[in-house]
Amino acid sequence: MFLSVLASLLLPSMALAEMPVFYTRQGVAIGGYDTVAYFTEGGAVQGRPDFAVMWKGAVWLFATRKNREIFEANPRAYAPQYGGYCAFAMSKGQASGTNPEAWKIVDGKLYLIHNHTYMKVWLQDPAQYIVLSDANWPGPLGR
Repeated sequence: MFLSVLASLLLPSMALAEMPVFYTRQGVAIGGYDTVAYFTEGGAVQGRPDFAVMWKGAVWLFATRKNREIFEANPRAYAPQYGGYCAFAMSKGQASGTNPEAWKIVDGKLYLIHNHTYMKVWLQDPAQYIVLSDANWPGPLGR
């Protein structure tokens, strides 16, 4: 009896701890786009399955072996903020998926947005939206 009670108390917290932090589509981060390329090429570049890495519960694809190696050396420097969830929605206390082609790098950090319409709004005052999102993260994920 004691063990079943203990298990019922521990399993929910263990399940939460194992939930992936990053927004994925079918287990792939950023819709398969190369997160390093946003920084090195200044744009959204589709990754390739032969340059894949598993990190934080998600598969990350890269356009080149070099980009994969750059990511592996310091993944936190290249991973999108708020787990790849929409930075605009996060400022409103919500979690929403993103369009890999709606993005912006601010102060060396990658922010993804749900769509280009929301991105136009977010770009009017990114600093304020970042402050709001920072305060909300990771609340909308139930953590």
